[in-house]
Amino acid sequence: MATTKTHHKDSWDTIHKNGPFPLKIIQITNLAGETKFPNKLDRYNDATSEIQKLIREAKTNGDGFRAYGSRWSLSDIAHQKDRMHYNGYMNLHIPVNAEDQHSQSPYDIENLFYFQCGNTIKEISHQLEEHGKSIMTSGASNGQTIAGCISTGVHGSAIDVGSIQDFVRGIHIITGPNPEDSIYIERNTKPALNDAFAQKINARIIRNDELFKAALVSLGSFGFIHGVLIEGEDLFLLKRYVRKIDKQTALQLATTMDFANSDFTIPEEVDQNGKGLRPFHYKVFINQYSDENEYVVEFMYKKNYETPYPDPFPIIKQSLYKDLIYLFIKIAEKFPKKIPKLVKALRKTILPAVNEVTTGTLAETFWDAGYQGPAFACSFGVAHEDSERTLEVLAKLTNDEGPFPGIFAMRFIKKSEATLAFSKFPITCMIEIDGVLWKESRKLMSLEKYGRRMIEVLKENNIPFTIHWGKNADWAFPGLVDHMFGAEATKWMKIRSTLLSEDMHTLFSNDFLDRTGLSKREATDDTLIANLPIT
Repeated sequence: MATTKTHHKDSWDTIHKNGPFPLKIIQITNLAGETKFPNKLDRYNDATSEIQKLIREAKTNGDGFRAYGSRWSLSDIAHQKDRMHYNGYMNLHIPVNAEDQHSQSPYDIENLFYFQCGNTIKEISHQLEEHGKSIMTSGASNGQTIAGCISTGVHGSAIDVGSIQDFVRGIHIITGPNPEDSIYIERNTKPALNDAFAQKINARIIRNDELFKAALVSLGSFGFIHGVLIEGEDLFLLKRYVRKIDKQTALQLATTMDFANSDFTIPEEVDQNGKGLRPFHYKVFINQYSDENEYVVEFMYKKNYETPYPDPFPIIKQSLYKDLIYLFIKIAEKFPKKIPKLVKALRKTILPAVNEVTTGTLAETFWDAGYQGPAFACSFGVAHEDSERTLEVLAKLTNDEGPFPGIFAMRFIKKSEATLAFSKFPITCMIEIDGVLWKESRKLMSLEKYGRRMIEVLKENNIPFTIHWGKNADWAFPGLVDHMFGAEATKWMKIRSTLLSEDMHTLFSNDFLDRTGLSKREATDDTLIANLPIT
């Protein structure tokens, strides 16, 4: 049988030390051993029973309950002041067979994989590679759990792919302590697995597009995500180039996405007419304190998988440009505990010219995080057409009212179908500001005030925006969620209110939801969570 250890704690913190936050209890569940349950499905179902027991205990004690994985978020979105459950040991991979596929499924059964909530992106990538497959996109690193990734909408780095939740095809959510509270959710327009599979995992099935899209980015508040069905694709390679190019050319590419007619091309990545090819990934690194005329940019191009190819790790391991937080920390190491000297140094050209070229799989390219100490990260999503104007507005704020110990970058991702995905624009530009945590002083405003001022200046300049749910921001800013999502936020709250009983609605809420207003209980409507006919 699955066993849970309970540890009484006073506090909990993120991996980047953005807390600490108050806490009563951490619970850690270990799965039953293979000798007890040789069949993976039996171990999985036994874990469902264990989680429902923990939910029942939390309800009896009047406590909130929330799962967490790798503690990757820099906001307190994963925090619950009463009971938190660590998912890291719940990492089964359950094979999906032809007999499990729905007769009207549009997916290739060889591309469908079912993972328990605690599997990290790194573990999933390894499992898929054994089958000659890959996930479709990845964040900047690979340590997050799959349930945590989709709950916060972790975005990838691909212009035409989307975010992590966009290759999820089914979700198993435990919404309470009762047998009927084990629910497997899919789209009714694109069913993947049949009713028999749902019965195998002791779940009742609901096929409903709107419910599915709301549950994709649920902020951990629709219940305990126990398992996810993902779609992979054939293993592929990414050829990665890091270059310094003219600033205006980099910004023009950002606002137009017109790589074919750009003044800049990579000679190896052009068509038969010499026109630049559209990359898989485009990222711009920006030192907002410097007047330099060039930006460091990162291009990646998708290639067919073939071996041999050059080992990417010698370069990837030492590359400054693999993660923005890592990049800044490497710079900050030269100025330990001397923020003013660091900021003064930033006014010079500190981003070295590079000519990196690597080839590797997605998992090799977006590899282990290089830094897990104190850090902050703010990330705003805007339409890519607004990217240059947004950068100008936020950089001006940072220079005029700062300085702050961080630098900027821009990444570009396809619109997500999830109701509350921050990647809501057709091509969303994520403007990232990452750096080291600092203490408020006479010369440095607080991180909280900086977050508030960024929201204010974007609103003053009429730039529509969203904010990455897992990043630092003034999440208590009045009307913020309504401003970002409008009617979609109301729909999301109605679906959540209908899906969860009143006591579970409270149990799966937390301070983050209260602060954003998303914990409000709306009038219920059973049609929102109805099991719909397949169309």
